[in-house]
Amino acid sequence: MATLTDFRKLGDSVRNWGRWGADDELGTLNFITPAKVAAAAGLVRHGKVFPLGIDFSSNGPQGAFKFRANPTHVMTVDGGDAETLVEYGPKWLQNSVAGELAGFFADNPFRFNDDMLIMPLQAATQWDAFSHVYYDDKLYNGFPANSVTSMGAFHCGIEKVDCKGITSRGVLLDLVKYRGADVFLEVGEPITGDELDECAKRQGVTIESGDIVLVRTGWWNRFLEAGDGSEPYAGLDWTCAKWLHDHEIAAVAADNLMVENPVSGVDGTVLPMHMLCLRDMGLMLGEYWDFTALAADCAADGIYEFQLIAPPLRVVGAVGSPINPIAIK
Repeated sequence: MATLTDFRKLGDSVRNWGRWGADDELGTLNFITPAKVAAAAGLVRHGKVFPLGIDFSSNGPQGAFKFRANPTHVMTVDGGDAETLVEYGPKWLQNSVAGELAGFFADNPFRFNDDMLIMPLQAATQWDAFSHVYYDDKLYNGFPANSVTSMGAFHCGIEKVDCKGITSRGVLLDLVKYRGADVFLEVGEPITGDELDECAKRQGVTIESGDIVLVRTGWWNRFLEAGDGSEPYAGLDWTCAKWLHDHEIAAVAADNLMVENPVSGVDGTVLPMHMLCLRDMGLMLGEYWDFTALAADCAADGIYEFQLIAPPLRVVGAVGSPINPIAIK
């Protein structure tokens, strides 16, 4: 078990503060250059599209975190509302907006439906913004943690990164296949940086600067079988932060709850890789992605690189965002 001293030492070695200027809020997305985007587009050879997002529904994976709930989808207007207003609106709702709507519906054939979604921004497939996690009262690039208030994040909100798209070369590292696991990686077996290198080598793919790395642990498949978001899983060991830093990775995503291994590996704290990536490196984490179809296709054709498109919603001041990423081969 590592100590907090070990953690801080690694934090010092991977910290990107000031690397792209004192005002930078893009972090490792700076590695995605125009040339990188163009090269990623060149990976599209067959026009095969793979959605990597999960459903935003009440049957989602939330449950491991008591402070988050699955999305709630509510209809605000439906066909029944229109017919009810036509029949009863003039009697019940004189001189009201609904009464005006009743007249509107009665005088023409047009009808419509409307709805809304109530959800935490990190309830399903999503990106963590840099402002999501901090320590020692500092966000990424040294911005003060108290700049995140009840009004949202003044610094490092998710909308600050959307100027990058986000699109780049994506690389799938299928650790389930690499380890020869049946469906998923067992808890207690964190993924190391050396394994990531060996997995890439076995798959015949080279990791490059500006890549977005997708790590398949098989947890999402386990969730679909068990229906329990608190099911144990394996993830990246906290020391993989150095691997991500050394390879100049733009962002990393996984098919599990938190990308990193649930067992800390550092005595005295939790989620050390979150702190190293989001706060020290300025590297976004993607959680709850579904790689099932993509992994099957990569195994079939032996090609583990593709164009990845995964922009966040421009929610001003948000510390995370739902997404519906796609891979194109």
